[in-house]
Amino acid sequence: MPNKRKIINDPVFGFLSIPNELIYDVLQHPYVQRLNRIRQLGLSYLVYPGAMHSRFGHSLGAMHLMHEAIGSLRLKGVEITEHEETSAMIAILLHDIGHGPFSHVLEHTLVEGVTHEDISLLMMERINIDLHGQLDTAISIFKNEYPKHFLHQLISSQLDVDRMDYLCRDSFFTGVQEGRVASERLLKMLDVRDDRLVVQVKGIYSVEKFLVARRLMYWQVYLHKTSVAAEQHLIKILSRAKELARGGKELFCSPALRYFLYQPVTFGMFSPTSEALEKYALLDDNDVLSAIKAWISAGDKVLSALSESFINRRLFRGELLEAPLTEAQKAALNKEYAALLGVSEQEASYCWSEHISTSNTYSEKADTIDILYSDGTVRDIADASEILDLEALTRKPIKRYLFKLRELVNE
Repeated sequence: MPNKRKIINDPVFGFLSIPNELIYDVLQHPYVQRLNRIRQLGLSYLVYPGAMHSRFGHSLGAMHLMHEAIGSLRLKGVEITEHEETSAMIAILLHDIGHGPFSHVLEHTLVEGVTHEDISLLMMERINIDLHGQLDTAISIFKNEYPKHFLHQLISSQLDVDRMDYLCRDSFFTGVQEGRVASERLLKMLDVRDDRLVVQVKGIYSVEKFLVARRLMYWQVYLHKTSVAAEQHLIKILSRAKELARGGKELFCSPALRYFLYQPVTFGMFSPTSEALEKYALLDDNDVLSAIKAWISAGDKVLSALSESFINRRLFRGELLEAPLTEAQKAALNKEYAALLGVSEQEASYCWSEHISTSNTYSEKADTIDILYSDGTVRDIADASEILDLEALTRKPIKRYLFKLRELVNE
């Protein structure tokens, strides 16, 4: 059997090693290769032109950090077998596999009651079938059913390798320096106590920097007003296309996108071997963008206006709201766009969107970030930090926006 050990040159972490044939086989699976065709930051490239990196690159980076984390824990005497290491690396490699085109947009429009986490698990189960059950332990770790809880924490917690990679990677490709974190030092400071991840006290400043960087990246990149405006614009395009399709109008789209446009697709239709999952796995950013380009000439005034303005980056304009829109204000918006486009007020409702953006830096209800002191005591970072304020850490700032289609004139 040929040696499948590979080296990949990553722009963020340098040379990454693919340590064994099972991981290589997982990487080669069509579901994983699909991540090359999905942007990590969705529509953020419309704000930060360098943000063209893929979810595949993020998954590779997170897998590399998992390998480094396990190596660090072993040096501190934490017992982790080679099988557990491979399984944890596969689990983090596949943690984002269920993401649809442009991040969460599909979850709000074309599928009903289905999250990317649901799809991720189903895709992992399908890959496990294709690889004859070799992913059983990886799936158990991913679902937090494996006896060693700390392995799951490395995948999903408030200080996991997923967050470490996306902060490093997204700050690199956007050029937003505030997002840079000392991932190497954080990993070297990790330890395990009572089956829980802890950070040695000498790493507390790196944890503080990590939390501050995450907060800044959310408001400066992930929830940037223009990025959110673009996402709301895209949601309205897909919602209008879905309404037209289910009303019998013929629209250009790929077979995979057609499956979701022309019929209701619910969670009950998904299973590891279902047609719904196969069609979902064929969807990527290219399906959506090529369809929107064609919909400029779709013959529907609303869909055409929304598509043309999106393709030419004349995105929804956003403004902060101090209070929710009243029914009278909503009616006025519908009337304004109905007159502008010559459509009904119901159709005009696709030309604007009211949206709330919110994020918190730290949650006391989730797995805490625990600091290990030299005397063996453990304290939550919210209590241990002399810099970070607990109230500020756990508060969820809320920004309410009105996004609306720009006037259809040259600006």
